[in-house]
Amino acid sequence: MSDTKTLLIVEDDVGLQRQLRWAYDGYDVVVASDRASAIDAVRASEPQVVTLDLGLPPDPDGASEGLRTLAEILALKPDTKVVVASGNGAREAALAAIAGGAWDFYSKPIDIDALGLIVARAFHVHALEEENRRLATRGVIGDGLGGLITAAPEMQRVTRTIERVAAADVSVMLLGASGTGKEVLARGLHDAGPRRARPFVAINCAAIPETLLESELFGYEKGAFTGASKTTAGKIEAADGGTLFLDEIGDVPLALQVKLLRFLQERVIERIGGRRAIPVDVRIVSATHQDVDAMVAEGRFREDLYYRLAEIVVRIPSLAERSGDAALLARHFVQRHRTTLNPAVQGLSPDAIAAIDAWNWPGNVRELENRIKRAVIMADGKYVTAGDLDLPGTSDALPINLRAAREQADRSVITRALAQADGNISGTARLLGISRPTLYDLLKSYDLHG
Repeated sequence: MSDTKTLLIVEDDVGLQRQLRWAYDGYDVVVASDRASAIDAVRASEPQVVTLDLGLPPDPDGASEGLRTLAEILALKPDTKVVVASGNGAREAALAAIAGGAWDFYSKPIDIDALGLIVARAFHVHALEEENRRLATRGVIGDGLGGLITAAPEMQRVTRTIERVAAADVSVMLLGASGTGKEVLARGLHDAGPRRARPFVAINCAAIPETLLESELFGYEKGAFTGASKTTAGKIEAADGGTLFLDEIGDVPLALQVKLLRFLQERVIERIGGRRAIPVDVRIVSATHQDVDAMVAEGRFREDLYYRLAEIVVRIPSLAERSGDAALLARHFVQRHRTTLNPAVQGLSPDAIAAIDAWNWPGNVRELENRIKRAVIMADGKYVTAGDLDLPGTSDALPINLRAAREQADRSVITRALAQADGNISGTARLLGISRPTLYDLLKSYDLHG
């Protein structure tokens, strides 16, 4: 990536153009006077920062043309920092621009020094965001509760609740659909509490046959049944001093619910085939995607066990209910998987983000990650598209410029030729009709491997 700081000035006043151009001698300055030339300049120069006069022709006294220009710039290059200019008394236009994605605004007549500070700060923030994206490619993502990645107020309320109850030695039940991150939150609760230095033991009650679940939970003595060749501690015993996470607790059969209830009341267990009462100090966190209240009413789940397990109930919203989290998680999953699956991929295209925001995600975070992994593998260019995700969207949108389009096409053809030649460089060069040195240059340029 180039270190050049490119500033695009979109201004129809020629005198002001000249004044602004000379005021910013520390940047590579590009000038445009209307919407069409501004979009052309964005495609050609890919500026990090744009100053945009909202009063562009043919609407110099209004802001409609400037707002359309803003929308097109951000659709083409969403990371651009656009600083808009409005005349005195045009506060509504400036607010509309900010609502439309502008980074900052300034009022006319222009104070060159003040605008210079705004522009310098915009370049600084753009550089910080770019560095964050680079760090993200190395796996340096936020360190929320249990490693949870969220910016949604709905999910932040959940994490605040869990952080508050973490210090209290009470049983917690997490209710939410499959794929919403119940185990992540359970581990976060454990890590935030006083038992963090002791074991966190998880068991999926739905994944173990009923005949084996009791022995998995309570353990067994040598000779207790055929095949019991040695005494084995169960999951409850293994979690002594720490946290036991009972995932899909709604799938525990009624007969075993009785034994679980006795353990929760007495805090002792007996291994299968044993007679000795073993005291166990453990915190219980349980989770299910089922409607436990309905199960209790129907007699499929013991009410007394429910109240022992659900001293605190935390309801986890679905991904569709978490404002903005789908796109945030999608970016994280792209960076997590691109290194091993397709290093050429750098991010998500605007149509992919729009499609992700529009999809309902019935499989929640698990579905999102699976789709992202597949899309990263299938992507031909730098950016994952809605088509790669197999989601409704505009997957045939043009790249930002011819250079990006050519790179996308080159990558696709070179990759196919490498596969056809079984990775042989001479054979690949022959198929492409170029010399080996040229092919080596292309491989290095596009970070491809023969």
